[in-house]
Amino acid sequence: MAINFANALGVHEHALTLRTQRTSMLASNIANADTPGYKARDMDFGSVLAQATSGRSDVAMQQTHTRHITGMPGLNDPSALYRVPSQPSVDGNTVDEQIENAAFARNALEHQASFQFLNGKFTGMIKALKGE
Repeated sequence: MAINFANALGVHEHALTLRTQRTSMLASNIANADTPGYKARDMDFGSVLAQATSGRSDVAMQQTHTRHITGMPGLNDPSALYRVPSQPSVDGNTVDEQIENAAFARNALEHQASFQFLNGKFTGMIKALKGE
């Protein structure tokens, strides 16, 4: 009987990948907090995860050539949304450092939780294979 990793790992594989992508977006926002005209971006994690787990192809990056490597959606992805600032800046920057730092910390915690769930799944599969 073959192991189906998609069924065995569940949603955690997709969640970990998307949490990593969101970390990159939030880090970019924090890094550009003083860049004039920079627009903070984030994603609606729940809807993007639902798309990823439903098998829809609009979550993946578009390839211009069949031999290009596929990757995670990035900052140019349509799933990335602009954050609405609570207090607009004079220079057009929409990054609120406190909100971004809080979102980054929460995402880091959720990333760790996804990793632990995924690690638990692998540990369970290894025990099952060893017959423990």
